[in-house]
Parts: sequence; structure tokens; C-alpha cells
Amino acid sequence: MRWPRVALGEVLARHDDWVPIEPESEYRQITARLWGQGLVLRAVVSGAEIAATSQNRVRTGQFLISKIDARHGAFGLVPEELDGAVVSNDFPAFAVDGTRCLPGFLRWVSKTDWFIALCKRASEGSTNRVRLRETAFLAQEIPLPPLSEQERIVRRLDAVEKILSDLARCRGERDAECTQSLRALIADQAGGATTPMRELVKLREPDVTVDRSATYEFAGVYSFGRGVFRAGTKSGMDFAYPRLTRLRAGDFTYPKLMAWEGALGIVPPECAGCVVSTEFPVFEVSQERVLPEVLDLYFRDPRVWPRLAGASTGTNARRRRLNPRDFLDYSFPLPSRDKQIKIAGAYHLVAKIRDRDRTIEAETRAILPALLAEAFGP
Repeated sequence: MRWPRVALGEVLARHDDWVPIEPESEYRQITARLWGQGLVLRAVVSGAEIAATSQNRVRTGQFLISKIDARHGAFGLVPEELDGAVVSNDFPAFAVDGTRCLPGFLRWVSKTDWFIALCKRASEGSTNRVRLRETAFLAQEIPLPPLSEQERIVRRLDAVEKILSDLARCRGERDAECTQSLRALIADQAGGATTPMRELVKLREPDVTVDRSATYEFAGVYSFGRGVFRAGTKSGMDFAYPRLTRLRAGDFTYPKLMAWEGALGIVPPECAGCVVSTEFPVFEVSQERVLPEVLDLYFRDPRVWPRLAGASTGTNARRRRLNPRDFLDYSFPLPSRDKQIKIAGAYHLVAKIRDRDRTIEAETRAILPALLAEAFGP
């Protein structure tokens, strides 16, 4: 490092503002994301839900760190929206001496790999009880340039961060608008007519007999319309299901317990050959009647999920199950074949744009680490 090094204890001072917890009052709680990703709201709870009789109230610009997960990058500056939130003693808070170190400078320093390594060195304990030692943490040194140089570095990194954030937001908004436009087309083109799902799909029977000595690549379905994914490999000894269903590209599936939360989708090519348990009904799509892309678009729409919840059974909201017979009775707004072909074409165009955006996003994610290495590297 080309700048003087100072101990963190020279620029950080422990801040304690313990307040009594009132059972009838509401409190905002903070959690720290890993790997230098900062602080976020954990929950808003009543005092009755907090076991402690007092907690530490933190203020904007203070540096907060998790004793348990500091070695995994769980720390950050308190943002304005979390001013006045409370934390337990497992999250010591420190005021930053702004006459020597700008809070923004410390924020960027804390996002470097070597700062996380610094926190690892200051943590000790057994495997399951490794915790940050404050004295060791405050004895660690960081490079500290003059305030004018700190300001220059912060301005540059903040500006790049904003540009990248704005670009990501624009990509997300464009993707959401395109997807929503396609979903609207399904209902509009159906003209109010509906078709029972039993005329469009056929329930497949489990076709894999489990061999306890074999391994199986499982698939899963994310909630909230995020689709089917590869879930990992399991040995036949690790589960009790005697039968499984092998997925084919273009099949439709969902977990009975989570369908009402948007866990439905068409099997993509990369998941073909994976298996699912009998808790996942699998349907062969009658593609001469409905294109898989149309089903995928429709059932990933959040406006559809409450209707599925109504078809699900169960007394507990978290235990609702969408049985195959109820799904097959569901009325689907089926567009004409010509309209389906147009919708499917637009679906694949949007997918290509999304893939391109993922590539761009992966490339842009490397920009800030490179700038950090340039700014704080040896």
C-alpha cells in the first residue's frame, strides 16, 4: 500500500446507546449481508418478540459488524433508512472519526478481499463458535490516505456504482415490462374463452424405480415464478421415495405444497433427464393444443397464483396442496394457434435479450472489484 497505515482503533470508537425494550413498541432490526454487501432491514417487530430487555440503538454512518460472521464479510455502514434501528451485543457499532477517515472511504475499504481477511485474522474460537474479538479487530491496520485523496476515491467509486445500479435497474424494468406485455396478450387473445387444463396436459406416471445404490440428479421449482432448476445429486439411500419421475424438456411441473406461491413452470432443456419425487406432479403438454411457452408465461404471472391458492386444499395457509385433479380442472384462457405462435416467438426473443443481459451483468460485476483492486491494491 502506498499510503500510511493506521490501526482501526484510531478511526473507530465503540458506540453504545442501550435502550430499554418496551413490549408494546415497534423496533426495526438490522442484519448484515455477507461478503461486504452491507446492512439491510431484517424485520420490524414488537418489543414482545425481542427476548432481551435492552438493545443498542445505532445511527446513520456508524460501522456495524457481526461478531459471528465478520469473517464472512458481514458488516457495513448504517444507511439513513436504518437510523435508530436496534441490534444485539453480537453486532458492535462504531462511530467513524470523520476528521481522519470518511465513512464512505471505510465503506469501500470494507468491500475488499483483504478487509475480509483482516476480519478472519481477528476472529478466533472453535469451529462452531468462531467470533470476532473487538480488541484484535481494532488493532488491525488499514491504509489511510489524506482526506482529499479519500474524497477523490469515494467520488469515483460512488459514480461507477450508481451507473452500474442504474443500468441494472433499467434492464430489470425492461424485462418486467416485456414479460408483462406478453402475459397480457394471453388473456386478451383468448377473448374470455377458457379451456380446462385436462384438455391441454396429461398427467404422467412416475417412471423411475429407485435403486438405492444409484445416484439421481434432482430438479426443483423456485417459488414466485422463477421456474424449474437443477437441484443437485442425491444417492438412492438419501430419500424414501420408491418411485420418481424423469423430466423431459417441455413438460410442466410443480410441487404440490408450493404451487400456490408461484412454484410452477415448463421444464427447460438443461433440466431434461433430471428427476422429481411424487410430490411433483409432471404433465406432458399437448403441444398441438397449447405451446409450452404460453403455459410458462401464464403460470409465472403473480396474478394467477391467488386463483391456484383457491384450488389448493389444506387448513393451514402454509400447508395448502394443489392436487393434480384440481389443477386439471383449472380453466385456462387459451389463445388461438396463430396467436400462440406469435406469443411464443416474442417469448424466445425476450429470453435471448435476457441471456444477453445476464452476460452483460456478469461482465459489469467485475468492474467494481477491479477498481477496488486498483484503488487499494499493493
